[in-house]
Amino acid sequence: MNTPIDKQIIDRQIATLGIKDFAKATIREIVAIAASAEKESGKEFVKMEMGVPGLTPCQYGVKAQVEALQNGIAQLYPNINGLPELKQQASRFIKAFLDIDIRPEGCVPVCGSMQGTYASFVTCTQSKEGGKILFIDPGFPVQKQQCAVMGAGYETFDVYEYRGEKLGPKLESYLEKGDIAAIIYSNPNNPTWVCLNEDELKTIGELATKYDIIVLEDLAYFAMDFRRNLSTPFKAPYQSTVARFTDNYVLLISGSKAFSYAGERIAVSCISDSLYNKVYPALEKRYGNGSFGSVFIHRVLYALSSGTSHSAQYALAAMLMAAADGAYDFRKDTSEYGRRAKLLKDVFLKHGFHIVYDKDLDEPIADGFYFTVGYPGMKGTELAKEILYYGASAIPLDSTGSHQQGIRICTSFITDKQIDLLDERLCLFEENHKTE
Repeated sequence: MNTPIDKQIIDRQIATLGIKDFAKATIREIVAIAASAEKESGKEFVKMEMGVPGLTPCQYGVKAQVEALQNGIAQLYPNINGLPELKQQASRFIKAFLDIDIRPEGCVPVCGSMQGTYASFVTCTQSKEGGKILFIDPGFPVQKQQCAVMGAGYETFDVYEYRGEKLGPKLESYLEKGDIAAIIYSNPNNPTWVCLNEDELKTIGELATKYDIIVLEDLAYFAMDFRRNLSTPFKAPYQSTVARFTDNYVLLISGSKAFSYAGERIAVSCISDSLYNKVYPALEKRYGNGSFGSVFIHRVLYALSSGTSHSAQYALAAMLMAAADGAYDFRKDTSEYGRRAKLLKDVFLKHGFHIVYDKDLDEPIADGFYFTVGYPGMKGTELAKEILYYGASAIPLDSTGSHQQGIRICTSFITDKQIDLLDERLCLFEENHKTE
């Protein structure tokens, strides 16, 4: 079979990395295969596996960070609680775009939402003896790796069959066992771009209150449901959030995607006023202080990194302030991902692929940072490996906790020129698989 990339090159790279089961291949391993094969073959790869921002970083952040460094901030350790200005601006940003009140005290800088999630997992699972994390999947594969690293148990289910009224009974079937400490999901969702609606978030919130469970809401793709304009500060419509329906929550707000500031590893974990001050006997027994907020900051974060990059905190403070002031419309920039998604979807559909997670209940899925595709008769792991022979790379949905067959497509690195290149290669893919 004629393919743009010699199959032996791909197979050799897979063997070199020792990958025996492609369902267990990490994002970084697939990146490495594509990079090595591109170099050896001399042919450009269409890279759709890595969720790295592909836009220019917000200049409000760059300017503020450079000024902070020039003023000598690098010589000082950051306060473990966070830069007061950043905490204030995070609180204001949340009010502007979610219409939720959180005191600055609970807005805690972290080294990216990855660290915020890890610290949250530690604090939550330690707050309840034998506490587990419940993943509303599909989700970010590395979060389960975090659980494995810390030795925490977890449960998971694919939300594909449990949207709307079906969500509550499914959640409760896990919560009623009494060993779930926290629920986590992303909204919009990585990898499917499903957006849980207000009714579904109300269900999650009410059950979290009923069973005294903490909800970790990952807002990495803040306001990136491009079907609605969610970027006008202090004016509806607002970003949907579970925070309207429970006091037991931590919001994870990252600078990486909304502001294209991924390289500086900066985010804020925003703990509700009620949860921040809530005392857990299990935490008190372990640390002598059972307050969730204090343990999160002064025990867990202190042990992990002793604070967050000082200059990057100035950057995030400036970006949040510019957004809440209305001086910077971050959605205008990030909507580029929606444009690319539309073009990519058209190419995939043209050549016999289908969108796997294609609906938000009765509404077509939004165009955004990610989407999912499948091909008739092929498992996701098979498809992820097969498209490497055609000079394209993506991750299988198996690795995200999905029970559906397909791959995740990320739009962030795609140029208009590569749309045409992908069209050519998928045309050959279609021809080759029609003859089989």
